[in-house]
Amino acid sequence: MNRLRVLTLNIWNRQGPWEERLPLIREGIRALDPDLIGLQEVIWYEGRSQADAIADGLGYGVAFGVAHDVGGGVEFGNAVLSRWPIERREVFPLPAAGSDERRSMLLAEIASPRGRIPFFVTHLNWKLHHGAVREAQVAALAEIVMREAPVERSAITDAPSGEVVDRLPPVLVGDFNAEPDAAEIRFLRGLQTLGGKSVYFADTFGHVGAGPGFTFDAARNPCAAPAHEPPRRIDYVFVRGPDKRVRGKPLASRVVLDEIAGGVCASDHFGVYSEISI
Repeated sequence: MNRLRVLTLNIWNRQGPWEERLPLIREGIRALDPDLIGLQEVIWYEGRSQADAIADGLGYGVAFGVAHDVGGGVEFGNAVLSRWPIERREVFPLPAAGSDERRSMLLAEIASPRGRIPFFVTHLNWKLHHGAVREAQVAALAEIVMREAPVERSAITDAPSGEVVDRLPPVLVGDFNAEPDAAEIRFLRGLQTLGGKSVYFADTFGHVGAGPGFTFDAARNPCAAPAHEPPRRIDYVFVRGPDKRVRGKPLASRVVLDEIAGGVCASDHFGVYSEISI
């Protein structure tokens, strides 16, 4: 195992023909065989989430993190599917910055054979004019990632056993609802500051992907067509790397889950699949 295989997908909650879309998502995951999956717009109800339905029989552990309570016992949020044990799960609310949306970031700390992987999944405000809100959200999530996975902290002590284990570079995925040249994404890519602060994450598709990489494309995706929005690349796999041991280097990235079957696509978003040195 010399590379980490990561998939991110906004599953569009239960909108559209969910019973037809679910098998397409599962078939896509089975074919890609990723190690870690970040899902957004996941519904949780009666002790079970859509992520559990997706993971059934595929051998993944599942963690769900609520972003907001829909009411009637229904919650809406993000989820992680992991091939390896999920040692820790924590949810961090993100600032609403005056909007009426409630967003969060889910951290799942993964016990991989090569070390602990801090895996973060998020979904930012969606409205086209909410750039300022997303700027506040990326500033907050950057601070959270730095606090939970400091740059200088490449090893941690496992409290029960006292064993020192490697900590791999953090991976951050999700639906950021912003194109690569938007201020909020430029900030994450280390191309500009926000509030006098700066960070750096490698945009895996931007580094090693080919073509425009549109993940929300009303012209190609029948599930996205009702939105009448221009095609955009708004879903990302970021990694803070490479580190001194060349872990966290983007190796490959492409748009996936973009096939149409019987007039239906897996979601209104296409997914992003990336391979990262580990």
